[in-house]
Amino acid sequence: MKKLMLIAFIFGTAWTLQAQLKMKEKVTHEMAPLPYAYDALEKAIDKETMEIHYDKHFRGYYTKFLKAIEGTDLEYMTMDQIFANITKYPDAVRHNAGGYFNHAMYWTVMSPDGGGKPTGELAAAIDKSFGSFDEFKKNFSKAGATQFGSGWAWLSVDADGRLFVSSTANQNNPLMNDCKQKGTPILCMDVWEHAYYLRYQNKRTSYIESFWLVVNWDEVASRYKATK
Repeated sequence: MKKLMLIAFIFGTAWTLQAQLKMKEKVTHEMAPLPYAYDALEKAIDKETMEIHYDKHFRGYYTKFLKAIEGTDLEYMTMDQIFANITKYPDAVRHNAGGYFNHAMYWTVMSPDGGGKPTGELAAAIDKSFGSFDEFKKNFSKAGATQFGSGWAWLSVDADGRLFVSSTANQNNPLMNDCKQKGTPILCMDVWEHAYYLRYQNKRTSYIESFWLVVNWDEVASRYKATK
């Protein structure tokens, strides 16, 4: 009887594991179309830069990211799950997962109808965390301008629900488990040279000034609301 029970247990366990594997599905990562025409952000970013940035750089990160996770357990993880343990994975995963995620966000937080100031809850949260919108804008611009070499500037929400500004090198972001200031990003600005060099050359601060003309505050507010 005990032998029969043991055999039944083994087969039952094997069946359960098989069922769990069948239920496990790969996460679909898409390269969403640019949400506006290449020349739609001309008041800040020229058409040629947008074409090269989206079609070459972004597509390259996306393709290499899929290749880096192919055939591994990472195919079944969300981006948040991957970033939460990024130090466990090869550099190819870090660089390309970050490049894919960061750029995908970057396109959406800009808009031809952007600019101005946020309103509502987001505006109140900015005032609470930074004192005023102008102070926040100054801090964010500084984060981008002083990031040594290639990287990003971020507005993120920390674990306590407060906003903070930070910058990261290369394709790192605040979701990564080894980031000094961890949080959920709601606004990002690319300060790699390929993001601005054709129009602004070495004048990164001029690009940053123009960036404010296209910030999509509705999208940023939506991302902020999703963190609550």
